Amino acid sequence: MNTEHTAETDCTANNSPLSTPEAKDLKKGVLKRTPFSKFKRVHSNFKSPLQVSESAKVSPAEEVAELERRREQLDTEIAQLEAEGYRVEELEHHIDMLHEYNDIKDIGQSLLGRIAALRGTTTRDLYSHFGLELDD
Repeated sequence: MNTEHTAETDCTANNSPLSTPEAKDLKKGVLKRTPFSKFKRVHSNFKSPLQVSESAKVSPAEEVAELERRREQLDTEIAQLEAEGYRVEELEHHIDMLHEYNDIKDIGQSLLGRIAALRGTTTRDLYSHFGLELDD
């Protein structure tokens, strides 16, 4: 029969090992989600990134006025582009073509990544192998 006691096997009445810092905290009634951290502010209160300072708040009337100014500016730009011969339908067609191009490019990037993984190389090496420019 082994009569040696180690720190790991020595337990209190509630079966918590005494050797771990968590057990010491539990005994004291202190619970922390991240008991050990090299970061200083781990246990600080949550601060939303969307907080607006009191001085930056704008009244609804000012916001409406700004939106109306912005709308007038955009209407002027649209009228200028139409005067130069651009059409909304043409612009929508170009946007659709850009979306399709980006989708195809994403698929190509994915395929290059898979080929690189299978060959045990980098996608950068595959670009030169297939005659592609890095900025393509």
